[in-house]
Parts: sequence; C-alpha cells; structure tokens
Amino acid sequence: MSTAPVVPLVVVGPTASGKSDVAMAYAAAHPGAEIVAVDAMQVYRRMDIGTAKPTAADRAEVAHHCLDLAEPSDDFAVTDFTAAARAALHEIEQRGAQAVIVAGTGLYLRALTDPMEIPGRWPEVRAELEARADDVGPEVLHAELAALDPVAASRMEPSNARRVVRALEVTRGSGRPFSSFGPGLDTYPPVPFVQVGLQWDRARLTQRIAQRVHRMLAGGLLGEVEALLAAPLSLSRTARQALGYKELIDHLDGSTSLDEAVATIILRTRQFAVRQERWFRRDPRIRWVHIEHDPVAEVLPVLLSP
Repeated sequence: MSTAPVVPLVVVGPTASGKSDVAMAYAAAHPGAEIVAVDAMQVYRRMDIGTAKPTAADRAEVAHHCLDLAEPSDDFAVTDFTAAARAALHEIEQRGAQAVIVAGTGLYLRALTDPMEIPGRWPEVRAELEARADDVGPEVLHAELAALDPVAASRMEPSNARRVVRALEVTRGSGRPFSSFGPGLDTYPPVPFVQVGLQWDRARLTQRIAQRVHRMLAGGLLGEVEALLAAPLSLSRTARQALGYKELIDHLDGSTSLDEAVATIILRTRQFAVRQERWFRRDPRIRWVHIEHDPVAEVLPVLLSP
C-alpha cells in the first residue's frame, strides 16, 4: 500500500536570521529529514566561509543537497539550480523522507516551488551588456530596462548589475519583456509546500549581521578569498559579485583598506537583507514568526505543532 509523499517544509528569511539553525534543529527532531539549500552562492565550491555554508559536521549529521554544484569560475544560472533542486526533491520523495528547504535566494525558490517559463540565453547580447555595465555603470542600463520593461525594472535595484544585465539580455534577445516569462512573480497559486518565514526587528537583525561578518573574518574569510584569486581559473562574474568576496577582492587589489572593506560588507549585507525580506513578504503563502531572541527556541515549537 503506497503512502502519500511527505510535504516539504520551506524555511525562509533574510541573511543572518538563523534559518539554517532552525532547519538543522527541525531535521534533528525528524530523523531522515534532508536539507535542500536554496542559495545562489552556496552552489560554488570552496566559497564556504563567506556564504555561511553548512559545516562539515552539519553535513555529516544531516544530508544536504544543492551545495558545491559548480566551480567558482562557472556562471551558474537559475535554470542550472532548478534542475539540480528538482532532482534532489524527487530523490528525497522516493526515499519517503521529508525535504527541508532553506531559502535565502527568492528567485531560486520561486523557480523551484512555482513552475515557470525560464528564458533562454543570448551570449553575444550579454557580453555587450556586461561590457557596457562595466563602462557606464548598471544604473544606465537600468534606465534602458525601465523604458523597455518597467515591471521588471521595478523589481530590481538599479545597482544590481547581474540582474539588470540578465533582464536586458532576455528582453533584447527574445523580443519580449523579461517580466512576461513564467506565471508572473506577482501571482501566488497554491503549492505543495509548507512555508515559514523568520522575521526580526530590523535593529536586532543589523546587530546579527555585523556579528556574523566579524565571525567570518575571524574564521578565515580573507584567506579564502586569497585562495580563490590564486586558483588557475579566474572567478566568474557571478561568483566575484558575492557579498564579502567582492569587497575583499577590492581590498586585495589595493582599492580599499581592510576596515573600509569590512564596513562595506556589513552595509551591503544589511541592504541585501532588506531586499530579501521585501521579496519574501510579498508571498502570502508564507507564515511569519517574529523572533525576539533565539530563532530555534522560538520557531521550532511552531514547526512541530500540529
């Protein structure tokens, strides 16, 4: 007699919110549960400290998926991630286990939970746009995108070169607005996932972000960046833009002091956390839990309740 598949659990939240700790605690209470990481930078091998990748001990205790999928020299796209994540979910379901999805990258999560039409690639168009972004800045390209696809432009920061270039690449290459692909990021149909979000007071989250950045530096982040730069193959444009890595690369290039780089990492991480929270807060299917002090102690009872 077959049994119904176990409904996957999704834990979302901004960076430094404690979602990975919550997922580990939940998995410990549910033997056989497996974690699927939804993070655009944790897919890169040897980018461990700066991406807050699960430790070797955590990975030995609980099976993890969608980590270390690509070399830092590769440009890894949402389509690549979606294929790997869907395969992992299928394998977990076949084992009769529960998937615990830990998500910090909103677009990657939507591509996984909500089937969408993924646009193709136009390398020549992209190369021209990347060169222009380097020359005149992404804000100029964002203004062009706003004229061609105001909906897409409204969904991204003008300074986010990677997203602006991708949206313009698709708009120009396909001949249709980037925002026209998929079911629409502003629609939220029912999905077979239970989704819970971790919400902090903004000031408290700011403190947690600063503390985590300093722990990363103390844990060897600068050495990790030096090793990546010394590798035979250069970092891809995507990997080079990762928070913490970009700023320390600037420091190693002599553009900034270490103190300035650290301050910039903290500032940009705070800004990124705000964008993450805004993205996730739009989704009415997420049940939010406000955290006061301890994410595990305060969220786990909610997850374990009937």
